[in-house]
Amino acid sequence: MSAYAEPDVSDAANEPSIATPSLLDAVRDLRRDVLATSFPLEIAGIDDARTSRARLLDQLSDHLLPRLEELSAPAVVVLAGSTGAGKSTLLNSLLGAEISEAGVLRPTTRRPVIAHHPDDGELLATHPVLEAVTVVPHELVPRGIALLDAPDLDSVLWSNRATAHRLLEAADLWLFVTTAARYGDALPWKVLAGAMERGASVAMVLNRVPRDSLTTVRGDLLLRLRGRGMQGVPLFVVPDVGPHEGLLEPAAVAPIKRWLTMLAGPDRARSVIARTLRGSLGALRPWVDTQAEAVQNQVDAAAALRDAIEIALSDPAHVARETVLAGAVADGQVRARWTELSAPGGPLARVLRPSGRIGGIHRGGRAREVALEALLDDLRRSAAVNLAGAGYLAERALRTQLSEQGAPDGGPALVDSWSDEDRRTAREEHAEANAAEWIGMADPGVASLLGSSERGVAKRAAKIVRSIGAHGLAAVVLAAATGLRPADRLLKDLLSGAADPLRDALREALLERIQSHITSEGAALTALLDVPDLADDASSRLRLRLAVLKGLA
Repeated sequence: MSAYAEPDVSDAANEPSIATPSLLDAVRDLRRDVLATSFPLEIAGIDDARTSRARLLDQLSDHLLPRLEELSAPAVVVLAGSTGAGKSTLLNSLLGAEISEAGVLRPTTRRPVIAHHPDDGELLATHPVLEAVTVVPHELVPRGIALLDAPDLDSVLWSNRATAHRLLEAADLWLFVTTAARYGDALPWKVLAGAMERGASVAMVLNRVPRDSLTTVRGDLLLRLRGRGMQGVPLFVVPDVGPHEGLLEPAAVAPIKRWLTMLAGPDRARSVIARTLRGSLGALRPWVDTQAEAVQNQVDAAAALRDAIEIALSDPAHVARETVLAGAVADGQVRARWTELSAPGGPLARVLRPSGRIGGIHRGGRAREVALEALLDDLRRSAAVNLAGAGYLAERALRTQLSEQGAPDGGPALVDSWSDEDRRTAREEHAEANAAEWIGMADPGVASLLGSSERGVAKRAAKIVRSIGAHGLAAVVLAAATGLRPADRLLKDLLSGAADPLRDALREALLERIQSHITSEGAALTALLDVPDLADDASSRLRLRLAVLKGLA
């Protein structure tokens, strides 16, 4: 009823130990660096990379490190398979006791069970998988092995599937249980292929085989195993006993029980442990290399995204600059306020007499200043609106560049990571603060005119300040800087061009702030790329660990 290949243990006692302190340190360092690695960009292949990383961490945490730290711990034999394969019944039958709940109607949240000989408890006590399983000491478990009944690989509950795969990564030997009705399913072969890839020791139980087709089914399965290069995998066949409850007859599981007892011998168990350990260490090399390539793909994608961000901002920067130069800040309320101030009877109506001499120097100066302070408020609000508008323009350009057809890999998810509400609030607050700073820049400029070394300029500026106030003069200069022509003409009449450098400096300062708002949009997006896992040398950390492993294993 069985066919299996024995591990070669003739030289087991003389095999040199591979669990050197240097190797243990290298695996610890590798686990630390894999744990620190993330894949922040949603690019092609990212799901596979994250799944591979999770499996690698399970392999390092639950198998390699515990095994390298304690080679004498029992060999962990994981019974794995699909729903209804009979894993729990098999385990119970091997031990002659109901220690693992069996039956297809059991709760899907059922906790896995690991059974070990009582004398092996101390050696197994620190194994990390114990936190996820129910531990059952049992006298009939051969010393040197521990039998772990894992959840169904195809469980309807994702957490059960994840636990099953984690426990398989922890195994020194996989005892895969399938049935005559389901051994052709894709899942068993996918799982077995994964075991072979990581160099695990594998055995197989073909359960519930009808007696009249036993030879045919067994032969077909052996052919399938041989066709996948798995002809050395031990195979056990358990005949179908029909509907039943409880344990299988001892004779039905006797070949498996004898094999496990033999396997538990010191030399044989150590041979299986060493073979799986070597296989796992060998499998780490392409595995880690693939992870390093995935990290490099992230780095390359981040570089392409940075280039795309820079390109996306060029047009809005040009448009925003030209809009401001065309007088956008002066439009609307600013222009309306100026019309009101300069209308007949308005505060500015008598500031400049037809003769060209400044009028109203001693009369109504404070009232004019107060009136012009309203213009300052309008200028501040209009500047803030235009600054925020430049940010909105840049955001739209970035979303288009990174989301539409032809966008670089990872672009759509990157722009989706922006919080619209948070960004809107931050953008408007930034614009308000920046506009207020810009308005404030006029006061030192007015002071410099009053303190000018050119006697005529200082004298004329002082007369203007007495007529419209320092804030009033600042409002006229700022309005001229926005491109409001009547304000510019008045400024020239008042100061004969002496204030032109101040006007130009304020205009340039406004343009710089517009550019700053556009740049800050790109910077906010680029900041999401400024993480260690997207640095130019991010993959070198894993490649270094890989080089160390190659030298030691």
